[in-house]
Amino acid sequence: MPIKIQRDLPAREILEWENIFVMDEVRALKQDIRPLEILILNLMPIKEETETQLLRALSNTPLQVDCSFLMVSTHESKNTSASHLNKFYMTFEQVKKKFYDGMIITGAPLENLEFEEVDYWGELCEIMEWTKTHVTSTVHICWGAQAGLYYHYGIKKYHMEKKLSGIYSHKVLNRKVPLVRSMNDYFYAPHSRYTEVRKEDIVKCPELQILAESDMAGVFLVMDKQGKQIFIQGHPEYDRMTLNNEYHRDLKKGLDPEIPYNYYDHNDPFSIPKLMWRNTGNTLYSNWLNFYVYQETPYELGKDE
Repeated sequence: MPIKIQRDLPAREILEWENIFVMDEVRALKQDIRPLEILILNLMPIKEETETQLLRALSNTPLQVDCSFLMVSTHESKNTSASHLNKFYMTFEQVKKKFYDGMIITGAPLENLEFEEVDYWGELCEIMEWTKTHVTSTVHICWGAQAGLYYHYGIKKYHMEKKLSGIYSHKVLNRKVPLVRSMNDYFYAPHSRYTEVRKEDIVKCPELQILAESDMAGVFLVMDKQGKQIFIQGHPEYDRMTLNNEYHRDLKKGLDPEIPYNYYDHNDPFSIPKLMWRNTGNTLYSNWLNFYVYQETPYELGKDE
């Protein structure tokens, strides 16, 4: 089934080239079924890249998904053109009276700042509070997951001695939870971060459950008992080359980064990286859309059934 996007969104050409079924607004209006309304708060600096990654992940479902993009108004983007933002993005002021079936809050390269030091922290807190009443289920990714756990549950993040970057093995802890249905007992997923939230802090919160973790990378997947707030401390949506691009970018900056773990054949940073997590990411997002959005959301948004 298709994913619905604006006709001239740059990501469309890439997705169609990959044989992913996308549908523009004109064609979608001719269908009688109601699409799922998904709002994506994109906090990443290179927004077009993140758009493509998330739309790709959301496309592997029999459900029609109508995606809208949200930006914070209290921060000026330096890596995405104003014309792109003005054309494809909305502000919170424009959406706060609306209701959505699902929402995604992305990561952001802000780990070395305390949350309260982030210039749009106040606005982000307002948005996260709004999700409690206006969104059926919200997924938080990487820094977004750490921010969400801190805001909703007071769980702190910790700085690590060095950046965690690479492809790590994770274990599913509770296979009965629909979010991890059809996933293997062990799976790979990318991480790219300087901070972490710790298992010992999460288990103290009775409202939360850890669904997957890694011996090397720590907690990966956390969810509240109702599935309204989901936290992914990793990047299952990443492309094959994303960690490669980050590594070579940091290398050019003179940061002396370590080669991403378990990523290149023979640890050769000039080889084509191995893609070992695409099915995991597709399954995770499909399960979220099916079990925690489609199965739970009212047909008429904003009304209890």
